Amino acid sequence: MKATKPLCAALALALACAPATAAVPEAEAARLGKDLTPMGAEKAGNKEGTIPAWDGGITTVPAGWKLGDPRVDPYQDDKVLFSIDASNVDQYKDRLSEGQQTLIRTLPGYRMDVYPTRRSCGYSERVYERTAQNARVARLKEGGWELENAVGGGVLFPIPKAGAEVVWNHKLRYQGEGRIEHYSTLFSSKSGDFSQLAQNQWVVFPLHDEATKSFDDLKKSEAKILNEVVSPAARAGEMILVHWFMDRGSDAWLYFPGQRRVRRAPSFAYDNPVPGYENLETVDQYPMYAGAMDRYDWKLVGKKELYVPYNNWKLIDKSRKYKDIYLPDYVNRDLMRYELHRVWVVEATLKEGMRHIFPKRVMFIDEDSWAMLLTDLYDAQGKIWRVQEASLWVAPEIPACVSQEFVGYDLNVGRYIAETATQEHPPTDWLAGREGRINPNMFSPDELRRRGER
Repeated sequence: MKATKPLCAALALALACAPATAAVPEAEAARLGKDLTPMGAEKAGNKEGTIPAWDGGITTVPAGWKLGDPRVDPYQDDKVLFSIDASNVDQYKDRLSEGQQTLIRTLPGYRMDVYPTRRSCGYSERVYERTAQNARVARLKEGGWELENAVGGGVLFPIPKAGAEVVWNHKLRYQGEGRIEHYSTLFSSKSGDFSQLAQNQWVVFPLHDEATKSFDDLKKSEAKILNEVVSPAARAGEMILVHWFMDRGSDAWLYFPGQRRVRRAPSFAYDNPVPGYENLETVDQYPMYAGAMDRYDWKLVGKKELYVPYNNWKLIDKSRKYKDIYLPDYVNRDLMRYELHRVWVVEATLKEGMRHIFPKRVMFIDEDSWAMLLTDLYDAQGKIWRVQEASLWVAPEIPACVSQEFVGYDLNVGRYIAETATQEHPPTDWLAGREGRINPNMFSPDELRRRGER
């Protein structure tokens, strides 16, 4: 891949604040765009032919499509190859996580429909250029998890050498510079009469902002989120502002309309329950994994071929209502699409002297998008407690593979939480950060107070 002038300039800037040694040897970095895709995945398919070679993915919008239109499923004519259920799960267990197997064995009627594998993820040349830079300059502090240097607009560690690097790739995977989203969080009920929390949310990633000129300018800011509750009426107007950091836990502030004041949230991090989420999700389970990484040791197990949720356009179709999608025990199995993909496997185990309700987590991160698509969470006895599963699809206007809807099954209480469910809400504005529809000044406690008083 030939370096352009902007690439060279940005690379020089990054090297100026990076340690003298490169993140990976130059010979390895040069593989990007050759036997590896520009994002670091294996370009070739597998030997069985069940995973095809990557051919560039989807990078242009469908003919005639415009922002706000219904999403177009390019694979709507694909047929189910086979289904995995309780009758044949043992036949496929080598390509299922332990959590997936547990769901199939314990939830009556739960199945996974497997479709042809489509390597649909494609990105812009700018993202590929920035990823090539990061292969040479992105670093974690020696022996740890803290991000020490990186360039925005691409993958941080396209050729990872440590588990923490892969998790950083997920946390800061490129999905645009910032977005405005409208969604509900639903809490399952055996009767099917779910309770739900409708929300508006603004999200920015300072690292990916073109206004960020150097890593030091970030002041260790990873992401900023402002969330506002729309319904039910009893909670409408509640707001939470969260600042995620690259070197420590988060800062968070809460606004409650009844009190008409902003207060600092003392414990919005790690395994503390998300307020109002019926003890079905911890702070660091959103989205799939977030926040400080200092309580775990991160082991890079390697790669594995796994059946994972992929190209889930049927799930996000806005012609369907929540009651038809989220059934009493699980997401409607007719709407879930699974494909065989290579995923990175990272095992997180609790450090000596640390505490967390999940002493062990096993994470499965897609090689093409760096999205975490599955997580198995274990209790202190070493048994599966919760299983998380994320959706994935292409937003070609960015272009990028994106992930919003995800589900967390709690096997101990027999319930699940459906997160960031957008089906009954207006479309997400994935270009809001790039095109200036998010005011950077809104992510402050003072602005939270002003918004609440209006």
